[in-house]
Amino acid sequence: MHRITRRRSFRAAAIATIAITAAALTGCSASGSGSDGKTFTILQYEDKTTAQGQGWQLALDIFKKKHPDVTVKFQTTSFDGFRKNAKLVLGGNKVPDVVEFNKGNADGGQLASQGLLENLDDAVKKYGWDDKVTGSMQSFAKYDQQGKAGSGNWYGIPNVGEYVTFYYNKDKFQQAGIANEPTTMAEFTTDLQKLKDAGITPISSSAAVNQGFNQMWIWYSLVSAVADRKQIDDFMFLNGKVDFSKDPWKTGTKEFQDWIDKGYVGTELGGLNYEQANVNFLSGKTGMLIWNNGVFARVKDQSSFPWGSFTLPGANMSMGSSGHLWGVPAKSANKDLAYDWINTTLSAKVQNKIGDLGGLPLAGDTAAISDPVTKAYTERFDQVVKDDTLTFYPDYPVPGFLDFIQNNMSAMSNGNETADEYLSKLQSFYDDGKKTVDQG
Repeated sequence: MHRITRRRSFRAAAIATIAITAAALTGCSASGSGSDGKTFTILQYEDKTTAQGQGWQLALDIFKKKHPDVTVKFQTTSFDGFRKNAKLVLGGNKVPDVVEFNKGNADGGQLASQGLLENLDDAVKKYGWDDKVTGSMQSFAKYDQQGKAGSGNWYGIPNVGEYVTFYYNKDKFQQAGIANEPTTMAEFTTDLQKLKDAGITPISSSAAVNQGFNQMWIWYSLVSAVADRKQIDDFMFLNGKVDFSKDPWKTGTKEFQDWIDKGYVGTELGGLNYEQANVNFLSGKTGMLIWNNGVFARVKDQSSFPWGSFTLPGANMSMGSSGHLWGVPAKSANKDLAYDWINTTLSAKVQNKIGDLGGLPLAGDTAAISDPVTKAYTERFDQVVKDDTLTFYPDYPVPGFLDFIQNNMSAMSNGNETADEYLSKLQSFYDDGKKTVDQG
């Protein structure tokens, strides 16, 4: 969850990406594979430098050795590029054999309910994937006939988990007179002000209308901090009425506006995407960065300063989820190979490789991680999964939610919208979207 600054430029790039993908797939015959069944196409959007990306390169090596007579095409698109064009890619006559797709009612649920993805129940039983993907990590792998997550049939398989933390620059903290990691929300907000008073932007953020995810994550983390399991599940799985004028939405959104007004998240965020926020932190310009484990290996390898990480202090719940999903297009001509590919990515060798790099594998051995920083980071994730305190990501429930939230995050960040105005719009959009999902 990748754009350049201007929306028009991003759209052009996304269209170009899909065009290239489509052109590449056209080179394959029936349903994206050779007529002899010896060409196998994988379409994904993970950066090869990430823990997950590196794990999948290992899986690719293993898979190719296991199937020496198969020509494997490992194709990369962008998250937004595939998300916005998934129906076009999967509904055509020439499709990839296995794809990575975004989870949630707004994306995966629609693809499943419209018959574009294969039901994986038999493969799950055959390979025992439900023994590796357990508990809340199954929530967005399953969808019912209406495309609602949380129950029904398996349509996707995650490899990793995710949780959001604050990475922090220890030198910047020391410069601002902060000796220890905060343990309460009061201590944390005091530290934000100390950083601001020291001339340091406390949190590196972004609010571009495409790929400006950081502000959305800060907002939802503050909502999660005062939420309980039922409130989150009602919102996420469309259970009953959700009143956004009440807590946790009211308190979380008011706090978010306060952070904007006090300059805790920087300024002119509408022109920044998440990659620019990452770079600002890695270059030592800010005190903290809010992101998930997708940047862990990068911070570990590229930061030139001592660093640490912590979840939002004193929070009831933490933002996080299972990772994106492997799915098999209904029109895939090589479904058995697709299942074997997914199974390879869940193998102990690949999962432990991802774990060594801080990628939070769902079927890895945390005890086998040798680096103490990586091990501690993974153990913290294992604990929040065990405690069932992950609140998933806010864009999952209804179609179009990601674009809607990002547009309003940008408006709030630029001072063009208040917390109350946003919550009112949020209520209308969510309620309308829920009706659409309920109607199938």
